[in-house]
Amino acid sequence: MVSAIVLAAGSGSRMRLKTAKQFISVGEYPLIYYALKTFEASIVDEIIVVTRKEDIEYLKKEIVERYHFTKVRRIVAGGKERYDSVENGIKACDKRNKIIMIHDGARPFITNKMILDSISATRRYKACTVAMPVKDTIKVVDNAGFGVSTPDRSTLYQIQTPQTFDRDLLLEAYDRLRASGDRDITDDTMIVERYIDQKVKIIEGSYENIKVTTPEDLLVAKALLKSR
Repeated sequence: MVSAIVLAAGSGSRMRLKTAKQFISVGEYPLIYYALKTFEASIVDEIIVVTRKEDIEYLKKEIVERYHFTKVRRIVAGGKERYDSVENGIKACDKRNKIIMIHDGARPFITNKMILDSISATRRYKACTVAMPVKDTIKVVDNAGFGVSTPDRSTLYQIQTPQTFDRDLLLEAYDRLRASGDRDITDDTMIVERYIDQKVKIIEGSYENIKVTTPEDLLVAKALLKSR
């Protein structure tokens, strides 16, 4: 059994809009609609949405109830940092579910194949994330703004979501994170790698699986929708 946590606690500040980015219209629907629709039609057993406290009622009425997302079991408030929001989502998951999938609600182009592949990989490896090879040359830059090295591009991947984990492993990793007091965490693969010493399997995502963060991303998302 699988729980999917969809993170939708963004404020939209980088979009330079007053509306939270998850509620921005992209095509005919709000941005978060697309990820929820894909999870609703998938084999996941429940969806937990994490959003800002002030947006819970709006999301419930205008998104979940309006579009009949019956797999959304709970909507919970996010925290100060991303990992706080994820932890709140984990606590809301059905304890019987052995796999937890974490996805950015601002990534509208998740596919059913990504979901199925992620579940399959997690059953085998306990932790996985979708990702794609980087297209550009990457430079490591020093504090003065000078390039100091050029990593081998063939070993570099752009990490996306969903990121999927064995429930017990993820809970233990979060317990150790809290005990450590660390705060320099940017995604959940870092947590299991750092605190459980667990390798994370990389599986194929899609270059279309973009995260809508800036106005430029919104233009790309609208263009991708029109091409479908």
